[in-house]
Amino acid sequence: MRDPELARHAPLSLTGFVAVLACLMSLNALATDIMLPAFPDIALSLGNISVTRVQAVITAYLIGFAISQAFVGFLSDWLGRRPVLLAGLAIYVAASAATALSSDFNHLLIARLVQGIGSGAPRVIATAAVRDCYEGRRMAKVMSLTMTVFMAVPIIAPALGQGILEISNWRWVLGAVAIFGAVILVITWYAFPETLPPENRNAISFARIGAALGSIMRSRQTVGYTLSAGAFFGALIVFIGQSQQVMVDVFGLGVWFPLVFAGLAMALSVSSFINSAMVERLGMRLLSHAAVVCFTLFSSVMLALSLAGLLTFWVFAPIQAANMLLVGIVFGNFNAMAMEPQGRFAGVASSFVGALTVAVGASTGYVISSHFDGTTTPMAAGLAISGFATLVLILITEKGRLFKGMHQPSRTR
Repeated sequence: MRDPELARHAPLSLTGFVAVLACLMSLNALATDIMLPAFPDIALSLGNISVTRVQAVITAYLIGFAISQAFVGFLSDWLGRRPVLLAGLAIYVAASAATALSSDFNHLLIARLVQGIGSGAPRVIATAAVRDCYEGRRMAKVMSLTMTVFMAVPIIAPALGQGILEISNWRWVLGAVAIFGAVILVITWYAFPETLPPENRNAISFARIGAALGSIMRSRQTVGYTLSAGAFFGALIVFIGQSQQVMVDVFGLGVWFPLVFAGLAMALSVSSFINSAMVERLGMRLLSHAAVVCFTLFSSVMLALSLAGLLTFWVFAPIQAANMLLVGIVFGNFNAMAMEPQGRFAGVASSFVGALTVAVGASTGYVISSHFDGTTTPMAAGLAISGFATLVLILITEKGRLFKGMHQPSRTR
């Protein structure tokens, strides 16, 4: 008998479905990580500004990303996943080309904002498509498999950016994003199926919006894990925003920075694979709660060592690798738990979850990243604060209980 879940994304197999989703989600990682080695060149070329100010290109992108996710879900619930996805990809490609042609820093920021708006569609629709086709722990497994594949991009993106800089300039680094986006647009056009049948679509109306938002806001699980994901996302923004300065300016890695960054990102990919293999047996809560606890402890140790002047590169690297290993376990499960109660409003819920996660994470991450003082302390403090905030939000969501899946073996836990 044919698996009804597989039939929902026919003719793509599970492997093909995961591969296309990973390509769509990788657009966000590429747009942020490939340009990290180019920060000093961009700063010098566009008005001799500070490298710390250049970090605003990440924030501008994430603002657009959050804005887009606020309405993409409504549109995809009305028009279907596929047309909205293709429109978003087209905007992403055009804006990516504009970033490479920017004449000054303000133009670059505007282009990055629009690029972020375009990238909201792949992110929201990839998540909504998984919810269209799967539920419960199997949904979490598919999300983790997707994360495992798309995490290859953060591993290779900085090295790719550094390689382009060796033979050309920062404009071609940004141009590579446009080229990759165009390739994904073509693949999506030919390969991505419509996962939302016409009979399940809903026209945009005040009643529909009210019902969807009411469903979301009444769900302690959806709101709680969305805020938790946002707080935890702030830690990732802190790391990405300050990674070039910490590893190049503080630790003096120079051209070795992309290789070290790739090694740390590889831990993220490995953890997503581990989560996909374990989540059906152990449950989303046990794995994600344990990961947040360990992340907070490791980040607190990093902060203590930094304040004591003992955080050398050889101490920092293994601690941060362990942290990245834990990050991959947290995000897939948090996202799946936030989406789980919202099967009827998957598109709108994906917009809500994505937009709020990015808005919270980007704002807190940028504030911390902008306080780089030539040491590792701001990064370590930012990681620890994000970990503690996430723990508090989990406890509020779960009414004071952690690891609930250990005692309640529901298939959705």
